[in-house]
Amino acid sequence: MTSEPVGPEPTPLTSAQQEELLSTGELSIVGRVIDSSNGTYVVEVTDGDTYTWAIYKPQSGERPLWDFDPGLYKRERAAYVLSEALGWSLVPPTMVRADAPLGVGSLQWYIECDPSMHYFNLLRHAPDTHDALRRMAVFDMVGNNTDRKGGHVLTDEHGGIWAIDHGLCFAAGYKLRTVIWDFAGEPIAPDVLTDLAPLADAVPDQIAELLDEREVRALRRRTQRVLDMGILPIDETGHAWPWPLI
Repeated sequence: MTSEPVGPEPTPLTSAQQEELLSTGELSIVGRVIDSSNGTYVVEVTDGDTYTWAIYKPQSGERPLWDFDPGLYKRERAAYVLSEALGWSLVPPTMVRADAPLGVGSLQWYIECDPSMHYFNLLRHAPDTHDALRRMAVFDMVGNNTDRKGGHVLTDEHGGIWAIDHGLCFAAGYKLRTVIWDFAGEPIAPDVLTDLAPLADAVPDQIAELLDEREVRALRRRTQRVLDMGILPIDETGHAWPWPLI
């Protein structure tokens, strides 16, 4: 008995190609993510023989919140744009689609991962990821992430570290809640501060278009504060944690 020859692995798409597929591919809903607090769906995105799964978060599935206006999908997109502007590639490609099956919402590239490998397991068992986790902590400070649970930190099959679930970011008022406090008090790496410096002076137009003016000004202020501090903050209250933790 002979086995069929195995061809080469498909060439991975670049981030620009992933954005293009998410922006123009045909969409069909595969299923709903049942443990999400808002309507969240897995969709298949196809363009000829090219396809992927993506996470679709329509505005129509958002629960009303007293402290965030409708349109959390815009914040998902803004987090991706910020990650790319900084050159950190922490957030999977995320686009906005108005022609999606349940109306306007965000589409985020699906990351193949082992769901058991969340932040706490990486912290304990993968010290080579700690620099990326430190950078993620800074990203959350600047973005004012209100919901960095351990399960919102993923690692792909190649060991890449990804941050997901950014609908509750960029509020003008301080709302940081995160599980990433293990590096508190440590100095922020000089190259990270260098990457941040331009953001204190000007917010990229693509981000400013997704937020209101108060949030844009607050983003610059938080960035300047990080630059001035130069260290990862310490949660002296013990209350700056999300729930559940994972």
